[in-house]
Amino acid sequence: MRLGLMVGPERARYATKVERMLRDAKWAEDNGLSTVWIPQVPDEFDAMTAAALVAHETSRIEIGTAVVPLQSRHPIALVQQSLSTQLIAAGRFTLGLGPSHHWIIEDMLGLPYERPAALTADYLDVLDAAMAGPGPVAVDNDSFHINNPMYVSDQPRMQVMLAALGPVMLQLAGSRTDGTILWLADEQAIESHIAPRINTAAADAGRSAPRIVAGVPVCLCRPDEVDVAKARANRVLSEASVSPNYQRLLDKGKANSVADIMAAGDESMVRARLASFASAGVTDVSVRVLPIGDDRDALLESSRRTRELVAALAADFQ
Repeated sequence: MRLGLMVGPERARYATKVERMLRDAKWAEDNGLSTVWIPQVPDEFDAMTAAALVAHETSRIEIGTAVVPLQSRHPIALVQQSLSTQLIAAGRFTLGLGPSHHWIIEDMLGLPYERPAALTADYLDVLDAAMAGPGPVAVDNDSFHINNPMYVSDQPRMQVMLAALGPVMLQLAGSRTDGTILWLADEQAIESHIAPRINTAAADAGRSAPRIVAGVPVCLCRPDEVDVAKARANRVLSEASVSPNYQRLLDKGKANSVADIMAAGDESMVRARLASFASAGVTDVSVRVLPIGDDRDALLESSRRTRELVAALAADFQ
């Protein structure tokens, strides 16, 4: 199992946003982590722009989006942007995308949220055609009627991964993409619901074993501070849990909230929790460092200690 760092979602002054994202990505690369994952938060920095910036400032580490909502971007526009990012990254970019949630697509963007799995399949038709090689992208399906040339990149085919929570999306992810990127999935949900479906779909399609990327908050702290860490996780990271999609996923496991998925405690406790994700079938963990403390200095120190542990564990889990 490979460890990666989630980069970019922290709220702070935008005057230093780019500097902080690049510093975090460079830290991950310099300290032996395998990946950086950049979420697309509805009111935050554009994930694809961030991926291109990170790619330009790093040389080894894989860079992925987790994930770009597909309804808000025409597939040709996304193809141009993602292939350009792959070119900047010299083959290290992974496009994570998905149909998002109704409260983002309908309530925030005013776009239809109908038949999301079918739309995703139609979207993948365009991506597959564009990544087949330079030349015309000719796609005619229920959602798109496209005849557009594409000569952006001669880099290797980028990996594509889906945010897949339900059976239909997991079938699609396994049969047509390189894997799935998860949030709010505990070990039971992964082992009993996600891994069997996506692995079977990939095998039936003659594809190699898919990647399963789990987003996991991590906090190195004393055992008597675990409840403090969990309370902060629920306070800082609980917005997405109101989504029916995530509620259905939580029902597949034992977790009731993001705090129940968190790896918190001393070194042995964090190590054991991450190992349990590996045993459940996870191939990659996207670590969301979640510090605790009463003031800025305490939060920074907590973040530093947690990162040092993650860097040490990265070598052990590979």
